[in-house]
Amino acid sequence: MTIDKTFDPAAIETKWFEHWETSGAFRPERPDAQPFTIVNPPPNVTGSLHIGHALDNTLQDILIRHARLQGKDALWVVGMDHAGIATQMVVERQLEERQDKRTNYSRDEFVDIVWKWKAESGGQITRQLRRLGCSMDWANEQFTMDPHFNRAVLKVFVDLYNQGLIYRDKRLVNWDPKLKTAISDLEVETREVKGHFWHFRYPLADGVKLDNGADHIVVATTRPETMLADMAVAVNADDPRYKSVIGKFVELPITGRRVPIVADEHADPELGSGAVKITPGHDFNDFEVGKRAGIKPADMLNMFDAEARVVQTADGLIPADLVGTDRFDARAAVVEQMKALGRLVPHIVKSADGEESELDTEPRTIQTPFGDRGGVVIEPWLTDQWYVDAETLAQPPIQAVRDGRIDIVPKSWEKTFFNWMENIQPWCVSRQLWWGHRIPAWYDADGQVYVAEDEAVAQALAGEGVALTQDNDVLDTWFSSALWPFGTLGWPDQTEALKRHYPNDVLISGFDILFFWDARMAMQGMHFMKEVPWKTLYLHGLVRAADGQKMSKSKGNVVDPLILMDKYGADALRFFMAAMESQGRDVKMDERRVEGYRNFATKLWNAARFCQSNGIGASTTLRAPEASLAVNKWIIGEVVETLAKLNKAFDEYRFDAMADAIYQFAWGTFCDWYLELIKPSFVDGEKGEMDEESKAVAGWVLDQILVMLHPFMPFITEELWHAMGERQYDLIIAKWPEPKADLDLAAGAEINWLIQLVTEVRSAKNELGIAPGARLNAFVRDASAETLERIERQTAAIVRQARLDSISDAEAPAGGAVQIVVDEATFVIPLEGIIDLDAERARISKAIEAVSKEAKSLEGRLSNPAFVEKAKPEAVEKARADHAEKAAEVERLSAALARLG
Repeated sequence: MTIDKTFDPAAIETKWFEHWETSGAFRPERPDAQPFTIVNPPPNVTGSLHIGHALDNTLQDILIRHARLQGKDALWVVGMDHAGIATQMVVERQLEERQDKRTNYSRDEFVDIVWKWKAESGGQITRQLRRLGCSMDWANEQFTMDPHFNRAVLKVFVDLYNQGLIYRDKRLVNWDPKLKTAISDLEVETREVKGHFWHFRYPLADGVKLDNGADHIVVATTRPETMLADMAVAVNADDPRYKSVIGKFVELPITGRRVPIVADEHADPELGSGAVKITPGHDFNDFEVGKRAGIKPADMLNMFDAEARVVQTADGLIPADLVGTDRFDARAAVVEQMKALGRLVPHIVKSADGEESELDTEPRTIQTPFGDRGGVVIEPWLTDQWYVDAETLAQPPIQAVRDGRIDIVPKSWEKTFFNWMENIQPWCVSRQLWWGHRIPAWYDADGQVYVAEDEAVAQALAGEGVALTQDNDVLDTWFSSALWPFGTLGWPDQTEALKRHYPNDVLISGFDILFFWDARMAMQGMHFMKEVPWKTLYLHGLVRAADGQKMSKSKGNVVDPLILMDKYGADALRFFMAAMESQGRDVKMDERRVEGYRNFATKLWNAARFCQSNGIGASTTLRAPEASLAVNKWIIGEVVETLAKLNKAFDEYRFDAMADAIYQFAWGTFCDWYLELIKPSFVDGEKGEMDEESKAVAGWVLDQILVMLHPFMPFITEELWHAMGERQYDLIIAKWPEPKADLDLAAGAEINWLIQLVTEVRSAKNELGIAPGARLNAFVRDASAETLERIERQTAAIVRQARLDSISDAEAPAGGAVQIVVDEATFVIPLEGIIDLDAERARISKAIEAVSKEAKSLEGRLSNPAFVEKAKPEAVEKARADHAEKAAEVERLSAALARLG
């Protein structure tokens, strides 16, 4: 077909994706080939494509397309996560819009509503991933609530329970009062909030006094309401102020509860009064202090319900007027009552003139936990939950990373991985939701638990006639997604897919889910499969705004990848992602770069049109064609070298190096130089014919470019692949390049010398303000015999590319000239009558002075520690970039001045 004059991404993207998918190109159907497997981080069923997804999935698609081109049996598992909290929130919000609510339905009825929502509205992101060009195994799309996956989840739970690695315990959890469920530490966002510190006097009981005669102990708190459930006051055993009262009691104001004074290292004599109120049922540190003091979790007092309203404690000592109040209303009420009782210690503030005044509270900025989805302050809450013994499960993955069975790329993340895994806490896996995998545990009337994969087995365990009630909770979403590398392959059945594709080859993941998902896959995979889930774990950074800030809707700096694809095409966005992905660094969003890669696609499109118009067509061989001309030997060698760079970058997961290698070769080497050097020359106004050798080589090189570029820009490469001639197969299943050609070093050196000479002449013209098309004469001196031979062979190319009238080894005429040195030879280009040499020297000298001044000013700023340490990082980075740019400009201008002699 004839290639259209204008490159239009929209015209080709839908066509080729539908063709690939319907033709089965994404299916792993090469049973005799080496398998290559990736599983995608399953996006939430509620999700839509954001710029982070675009990065993550582009990197995966590059690897899977590359593996497919290498002839491997490539499987990219695709699917979605049921996203327990997020999905239930979406559906409940829709019910609220209709003045309806979840509790108007039975559990089964509500779950049916969620399934209906999924069928109608869920999974929008999978359509958007197709738009990006993701060559996933769409014919076998997975969902974490599918029946086969649910069976795997229940088996894992039951097996871990029977092995003593899952247990039920009463512990503090992060409780979200809005969502009314426990959430993990990883789902808690800590924010700085302007708050207060209150100081209270707790009276000593039984007439006891401190050594200084005080009849009370002062404690401080940011949460006064929790004193309603205080169970102790802790002091340090070595604090001389309190040694005499350890083991004695205080009598709490408001409740009248007698609580012991205990010795514990948690109390720091250097902080405040050195005494700490202990509320073990509502503070994580206090929980541990309480246990050390001998208070059993079952006996710890709870003063909140699921919505963080005050409830009566087990001892019945909370005043009735406080029961039922919201936690923050209770806070205000407790402060007022303590003030009325004379138990509030005022905060003394001194003014600038030394006058003192009293405040009820000390203002403080407090690190406050918020739920990342509910958006409200998290409450530590004492509840019965299901826990996984994560410490035990963490040991095999730790060892696998240490001995290299799991290779973390970049290595800098290993330290973080070890630090978290070696200090891992029990994993709370129960959630108080209706949507999700319901916990397979049943209870009899006495509270005895029976864990089984279904109710019939649980009933058999309990005995005939014993009434059983199933646990109302569901499992943490990350519990099920931890099984993704093997659950998606058919486990617990020993399927062929499981035997062939586990372990996976590589997992690509944002570093932000290293512990949410990656570590948990490693734990579950190694426990149940006795093998690592993947051989390589590649962690990429975040996509940030152009100024380095994190993207957020509140800042208004979120970039929609769908809009970028509408403007520039999916190929341009994909190439941007690869080019900007440098190990260990975040990606800074820059729409101009995306536009630049759209220009790159257009450049390739136009190059293919040029080839087509000159009789260059599809190649029929993997091996490089025979070549006798130096330019053709050179370009074949450049293909070999580019392929080596690309292969090395793939081996090292250097996506930026991959993109750079193919970009530089396709744009610079092939389009800008090779096609120009083989263009038919004009004789007497008539264009000559391109020689057959160059046609064959050019067609072969263009094919190599299309194949090497395909993982990055699949749409344009597939379109051009078919446009260049009849093909036996689609590009997506073509062969990775195998030039099988020896490098001709002499030919390569000659063409590189030619390119350097032409580049230097062009640069000199540009620096001196001479029009590119101005025809000048060049004279060479001090040239070796080899250089003179090169000039003789390449004269036509030199004068055409450098826009010269002639080049000779005759004596250059006297007068001003620009001098260019290439290797041992000096090329003299007379400028008399072309430019005013004295004026040009003056202009360049003045420019050098001005730019040097700017460079010196920037150097001064960068050498100032105050600027480097206190300025915003992006400001410092810009100053460094500006300084480098000015220094390079000085160097360029100085070289131009030197050339004038």
